Amino acid sequence: MKYLKKTLTQMSVINAILISASLIMSIFVFAPQIANAQKDIEVEDLYNKGTFRQNGVYGLMSMKDGLHYTNLNMARNAIIKYSYETGEKLETIFNASDFEEELFNWILDYEFSADESKILISVQYEPIYRHSFKAEYFVYDIAAKTFTQLSKNGKQQLASFSPDGTKIAFVRENNIYVKDITNKDAEEKQLTSDGEWNKIINGAPDWVYEEEFSYSKAYDWSADSKKIAFLKTDESNVKMFPMATYGELYPVNYEYKYPKAGEENSKVSLHIVDVDDGKTIKADMGDLNDKYIPRLKFTKNAQVLSAVKMNRLQNTYELFLINASNGSSNVVLTLTDEKYIEINDDLTFLDDKKHFVLSHEESGFRHLYLYDINGSKVNQITTGDWEMTSFYGVDEENGVVYFQAAKTSPLNREIYSIGLDGSSLKQLTEREGTNDASFSSSFKYFINDFSDANTPPFVSLNDNTGKQIRELETNKSLVKKITEDYEFSKKEFFTFTTEDGVELNGWMIKPAKFKKGKKHPVFMYVYGGPGSQTVTNSWDRDMAWWQLLTQKGYIVVSVDNRGTGARGKEFRQVTYEQLGKYEVLDQIEAAKYLGTQKYVDPERIGIFGWSYGGYMSSLCLTIGAKWFKLGIAVAPVSNWRYYDSVYTERYNGLPQDNAAGYDDNSPINHVKEMKGKFLLVHGTADDNVHFQNSVDLVSKLVDADVDFETMYYPNKDHGIYGGNTRNHLYRKMTNFILKNL
Repeated sequence: MKYLKKTLTQMSVINAILISASLIMSIFVFAPQIANAQKDIEVEDLYNKGTFRQNGVYGLMSMKDGLHYTNLNMARNAIIKYSYETGEKLETIFNASDFEEELFNWILDYEFSADESKILISVQYEPIYRHSFKAEYFVYDIAAKTFTQLSKNGKQQLASFSPDGTKIAFVRENNIYVKDITNKDAEEKQLTSDGEWNKIINGAPDWVYEEEFSYSKAYDWSADSKKIAFLKTDESNVKMFPMATYGELYPVNYEYKYPKAGEENSKVSLHIVDVDDGKTIKADMGDLNDKYIPRLKFTKNAQVLSAVKMNRLQNTYELFLINASNGSSNVVLTLTDEKYIEINDDLTFLDDKKHFVLSHEESGFRHLYLYDINGSKVNQITTGDWEMTSFYGVDEENGVVYFQAAKTSPLNREIYSIGLDGSSLKQLTEREGTNDASFSSSFKYFINDFSDANTPPFVSLNDNTGKQIRELETNKSLVKKITEDYEFSKKEFFTFTTEDGVELNGWMIKPAKFKKGKKHPVFMYVYGGPGSQTVTNSWDRDMAWWQLLTQKGYIVVSVDNRGTGARGKEFRQVTYEQLGKYEVLDQIEAAKYLGTQKYVDPERIGIFGWSYGGYMSSLCLTIGAKWFKLGIAVAPVSNWRYYDSVYTERYNGLPQDNAAGYDDNSPINHVKEMKGKFLLVHGTADDNVHFQNSVDLVSKLVDADVDFETMYYPNKDHGIYGGNTRNHLYRKMTNFILKNL
């Protein structure tokens, strides 16, 4: 789930881009509320009318000199160059309108060659799974103002320039190809030939690697552009999962490989191919039976490849350095944990070819460490009882590391710099809330994306001392809407202590016309999965829906249970091998706590969640039936035996070894306890949390003679979006709440 993991939406690449493009706007001081001026929010405002839509910036990329950046203007389909220092628009590097517009109807992404003389542009997007896609790629020569189609033999995946910019590698039909772009007459060269759909994959991940290891490109170029290392995945023995799609006279059956918990995984191996002669060798990584290779990347030394091997339980992490000429290898670093290790992308090899930086949780909190190339620890870079949450990189010239952390509070995120030796820690952002950064290649500048619980995102350009140079985007009209026209109520934070002595964080939004002495119904939002958070000091993309409900008299609340993120390994791992147990106990504790407040009606508490949150809301309405009157579950896991191997086994072990951990907290085994009003929603083409979960839950509810409501969305995936779908879904949920809570 990668949170099961992607909170509410679990969207495809296009939808994720559209959402990220809408998340950047300016901060303003809220104006005083005008008495009796509040406009009513309608469901149609949320998705159909775009009433609360935000303008944004997408496709921003630092140029090599660190003084300029480019931005993909989605409205114009143009790539534009700007100055960091002045913000001045310097030139339009590429404009689709200069060419065949039907060809470039929508640019998905772009990449510069190393010398920035050429741009690789992807168009005509075609999804494979929820994140992977095929596209047509074109090479644009900036000086000549010409473009060339990369291949006319079918759409490609994962195209990328070689480091010297003379070649482009790509995957098509599960095989790796390379094209010499310095010779217009050169034919593409096929480097592998055994690729076959649902059997052998070269250079791209299978479904579960893509979803749970956030693994997009399963190949990498050597620094000298002479070799390509790639993952070979044999999924022949992984069982197929069928999904029917509707709309034709006869439904179409789509099948793909999906390893469920305890079932057979793909077999993986690591290979290195010489681009010129096509000779391929296999990297020696020892026993790979029932093992994972979740990361591979060349070091700065063209002759040395790195790769990570993990066991199936994901509690042992081995970092290999591999000779790219003969495949021999050494394990330079081994990390172990009694429960599990989370993979990340922080492994960074330095230009000196002698050191690397890595983050892990050896201290109980995620921190950065410096190692020499042989795996000996040089020093711990960041320290303390707080989480390093994002690693931005190392300015090697000045020996400075840049990162994001939840240092002041698990609710906040700040940007910091620190010496590579662990000295001179400096906070670069002043505003309390959530700060994220995109640094220039020289680390001279960073673009700061800020928001807090009541302030929509504000994006600014800062220098590397934290000084703000200028604002990049302001959405004054939206700020006026939420402060003056619709008078959004404030989101407030609170903490409480459970009967087990655990302090939990929550937020609450009360109705603007809140009256003391009146008891209000409460509508809770939950996600609750390992490492996730819903309680952060940041702008909530569902804020308008929460405000609609507060206008109707509801108090909206969210609480982060045990198992969630930014509070250290011990707090997160307490749920290991017992997914759902402590999480639902904490949500029950939250309902009990709220029920003691004078302004809450304890008989009218409802809860809603999506994905892992749908699993949680289902449990709350069964195990927690005494405290919850209403539950809405969207795309829930109803039985952990139905979910994928990598995610489920990481947190719950193998079902063969931990049957109770799988069954004791699966909603299908508690349906007889359900008493409240229950709405179950699912997309029939959900490739992540299969529709099977809801079908089985419905069967058990019927057998137990439990009344409930259900809504399924034909041919919709885990995100349940497209056309009028979201509008229909949110109207359905809103009406269900108004009727039953």
